[in-house]
Amino acid sequence: MAAFVIRRLLWLPILLFFISAITFALGLYGPGDPVQVMLGVHASPDTIARLRHQYGFDQPFYVQYLNYIGNALHGNFGYSLVKYRDEPVGRLIASRLPVTIQLNLVAILMGVVIGIPLGLVAGLKRNTWIDLIVRAIVIAGISFPIIFLNPVLTFIFSRQHDIVLSALHLSFSIGPILPMVGGHWDGIFSTKIILPAFIEATGVIAVLTRQMRAGMIEELSKDYVRTARAKGLRERAVIVRHAMRNALIPIATILGLMLGGLVAGSFLVENWFGVPGVGALAYDALFSRDYYIIMAMVLLIAVAYVVSNLLVDLAYGFLDPRIRQS
Repeated sequence: MAAFVIRRLLWLPILLFFISAITFALGLYGPGDPVQVMLGVHASPDTIARLRHQYGFDQPFYVQYLNYIGNALHGNFGYSLVKYRDEPVGRLIASRLPVTIQLNLVAILMGVVIGIPLGLVAGLKRNTWIDLIVRAIVIAGISFPIIFLNPVLTFIFSRQHDIVLSALHLSFSIGPILPMVGGHWDGIFSTKIILPAFIEATGVIAVLTRQMRAGMIEELSKDYVRTARAKGLRERAVIVRHAMRNALIPIATILGLMLGGLVAGSFLVENWFGVPGVGALAYDALFSRDYYIIMAMVLLIAVAYVVSNLLVDLAYGFLDPRIRQS
């Protein structure tokens, strides 16, 4: 197992080299010009040329790339060129990354706590009314995009609703049940995190429920389950120790990819709720052509996905001894 981990880690520098080179080239020669964005459309050519020389954009590509990599190895990922003028990119990401990790971690935990039990029950109660309800929830969770859930759930849970019953001469108000986030972030234990995390968790719940249901149905139909039952094992032991454990192996892959997305954030959710995370930072960087921030974000996400895939492979070995031995 140690040799396998070492081999996977040796591929990390090669992967990061290609990702950084491609991202740097797209940022340097892609559509738009960050210097033009900084100075505006009415800037004189002399002013543009002087600023390009100041930032080294007039040097050959390989010189700029080697300078960037050399600085990055020392923890210097450049400075914001546009929105956060001259602010170190590393400091910007470091200040916002914990917020995004907290939000996405709560969303994944919601997905695991809700999705896996739902899928387990649906797989055990196949083709019953319980299974039909769970499948309807899965279809709704997959079909409704975040851009629809954001305003709808915000309207339901984060606004005050005045209810008037004219026949009974009654009127009363309900809500807001959950607060909006807004500027200040109060941490992972604040009620502000519930609504944005749940919106992100809807897709996670749907995917995990569907995969868990399909896995349980497949595992319960295999010969080893029938053999275990024929030997007189209790049904709970057959389900938990055998069928459920094997059904969780594909879930590990899905969760691994989701863990990689912990550092990516959600552009729509973070911007809609005013969450000061890296998703909102990347959104601003993309629209302002602040490409030092974009490059640092791409490298960070690449590292996160490589590490998460490595953890998935290790989890396979834990869940299935046959994989560990191979």
